[in-house]
Amino acid sequence: MKVIFFDMYGVILKESKGNFIPYTRSHFPQSEHDRIKKLFVENELFTKAGNGELNSYEFLSKIGFIDPVFSMKDYIENHLTMDNDFYNFADKFSNKYRFALLSNDVSDWSKYITEYYGLNKYFPVKIISADVKCRKPDPKIFEIALQIMETQAEKCTFIDNSTDNLYTARNLGMDTILFNRDNEEFDGKIVYSFDELSNIL
Repeated sequence: MKVIFFDMYGVILKESKGNFIPYTRSHFPQSEHDRIKKLFVENELFTKAGNGELNSYEFLSKIGFIDPVFSMKDYIENHLTMDNDFYNFADKFSNKYRFALLSNDVSDWSKYITEYYGLNKYFPVKIISADVKCRKPDPKIFEIALQIMETQAEKCTFIDNSTDNLYTARNLGMDTILFNRDNEEFDGKIVYSFDELSNIL
């Protein structure tokens, strides 16, 4: 069976870049915003969490959240939006293809998202950047994904909202599809919904 790798943010979740920075700013006074910006830009705090250098508790504590567990759940449950059309799509195609999640994310966040939104039954395999210590568009994470799935790139389709990630996957030999929530230009297959993705498959 052919493998389909799905990105999480911007594909299954509607927010392509997440809402975490505005979420953070809304929880701290204006006087703290420069400090928070420095944590993200200069200290690369989110990148470190996405690379597995910090777990969710450490990441949120360094920002200054008093209750990191509550903040993680609050953000995921109330500030991200599931594309509910995914469920019908997945019910139709998950027995025809092997599904795998390939996402840049904090380990604890990814686990909570897939449990909270009932996605684990569709994704028996999840390749998360924090777990494998590298991020898209680094070719290494795609190579790890192929090894885990015990397949060849030519037998895989990769769906993402980022053209940089898609170009890396395509250079490795994967079929690629842009899930275009941000009106980006791409010289390959483009869909704007799971209905359109169904038609392509």
